[in-house]
Amino acid sequence: MSEQWLDNICWTADGLVPVIAQDWQTNDVLMVAWMNREALRLSQETGHSVYWSRSRQKLWHKGEESGHQQNIKEIRLDCDADVILLKVEQVGGIACHTGRRHCFFHQLQNDEWQAVDPVLKDPQSIYSSKT
Repeated sequence: MSEQWLDNICWTADGLVPVIAQDWQTNDVLMVAWMNREALRLSQETGHSVYWSRSRQKLWHKGEESGHQQNIKEIRLDCDADVILLKVEQVGGIACHTGRRHCFFHQLQNDEWQAVDPVLKDPQSIYSSKT
């Protein structure tokens, strides 16, 4: 199978591209992460989100510990070819490692960031070990 489609992406100098994960039904933005070529290729092949962890310097299969996998419905590329949009079905309804539906739970209120969305599941019960 040809991987020429990967050559059309404007990768950063360190070989990454930012990725937005969006709920395929509600259009809620769930999270933003990074992919390298291998992560994007694996995501396309398997139909499940695979990201590049910059902090751990390794591939990160979304849901490998938590079970909160992302089933990919569509992969899109923006007009400048430098951002990927994944339309996903979020298994378990939790995308954030804090146990929330999405990662954008802080809202600026009176010059302070306030957590405005509830924790749906205690992160201690989701992850066996924090990496």
